Amino acid sequence: MAYRLERDESVIAGLKRVVQDEIESAGTHLSGDKKAGDKKAGDKKATRDEAIHEARKSIKKVRALLRLVSAELGGAYPRENARLRDIAGRLSEFRDAFALIATFDDLKKKYKDRAGNKLHSVRAGLSRKRSQAGSEEDVGIVLDRAAAALGRAAKRVKAWPLQTDGFPAIGPGLEETYRAGRKALARARKDPRPENFHELRKRVKDHWYHMRLLEGLWTDMMSAYEKSLKDLETWLGNDHNLAVLRERIVAEPAFYGKEKDIDLILDLMDRYQKELRDRSLSLAKRVYDERPREFTRRMTHLWDTWRQEPKPLEEPSTAA
Repeated sequence: MAYRLERDESVIAGLKRVVQDEIESAGTHLSGDKKAGDKKAGDKKATRDEAIHEARKSIKKVRALLRLVSAELGGAYPRENARLRDIAGRLSEFRDAFALIATFDDLKKKYKDRAGNKLHSVRAGLSRKRSQAGSEEDVGIVLDRAAAALGRAAKRVKAWPLQTDGFPAIGPGLEETYRAGRKALARARKDPRPENFHELRKRVKDHWYHMRLLEGLWTDMMSAYEKSLKDLETWLGNDHNLAVLRERIVAEPAFYGKEKDIDLILDLMDRYQKELRDRSLSLAKRVYDERPREFTRRMTHLWDTWRQEPKPLEEPSTAA
C-alpha cells in the first residue's frame, strides 16, 4: 500500500503498516539487484546504485515517521533510529560516489554554454573515485548485511509501544517537526553555512514525508503545499550535493582535474548554489509562514473533516 494513512484503519495500525512496507521495500531493493547476474558490469553498477538509492529513500521515510511518534515510542525511538541510521551510513559511501557524478552532469548541462567540452578531467576524477568505493564483492557483502538488519527491524515493528490513537498520536509530532523547520530556516537565513542549509533540508524532508502520510486530507490548497515542500526539498538537496562535491574537489584538487577545470567547476558551483539558496529561502519563508500552533489547529480541522466524511458509494454491479 501507499505511504499514507488510510481512513478505514486506526492510526496505530496505519503507522506500523507504512513502516513495515518501507523497511521491506528497502530490503528487497538491496537483495534484488544481485539477480541481474547476466548484465554487463556497467549495467550492474547502475542497477546497484539505483537499488541503494531506493533503499536509502525508504529508510529516510521510516526515520521521519519515527520522529513523528518519538514521544510515544519512548526508549525504543533512539534505539531504532540509531539502527536505521547505521544501516543508511553503510550505504552512503557507495551512493555518494554515484550521486556526485550525477550532480556534476546536471551542473555541466545547466551551464553548457560555459562548460562546453571542458571539465573532462573532473569527470574522469569522479569516475575514478567511484571505482574506488569498493569491489562488487565488497559491496554485495554490505548490501546483504544491510538487508538482513532491515529484516530484523521489520520484525520489531509489531512490538512498538504505540498506545495513543487518532490525531493525538501524530499531532504533537507534526507540530514539533514544523517548529523545528522554522528554527532551521531562521538559522540558515542568519548564518548561511552549508551545514545550516543541510539541517534545513533534513527538517523539510521530515515535514514533507509527514504531509505525504496525510495525503487523504488534501484539498487543492494542501496539494499545492505538498508540491512546494517537494520543490523545496529538491532545491536544498541539490545545494547539499554541490556542497559535498565542492568539499571533495577542494580537498584533493590534483586528483579531480586540471587547474583550469577546477577553477571553472568551482565558479559554476558558486553560481548555482546562490540561485538554489535564494529560491529555497524565498519558498521556505512561505512554507513556514504559520505559527506552529496555528498549523496544528488547521491540520486538526482537516483531519476531523476527513474522518467524518461518508465513505464513497460502491459502484452498482453490472452482472446479469
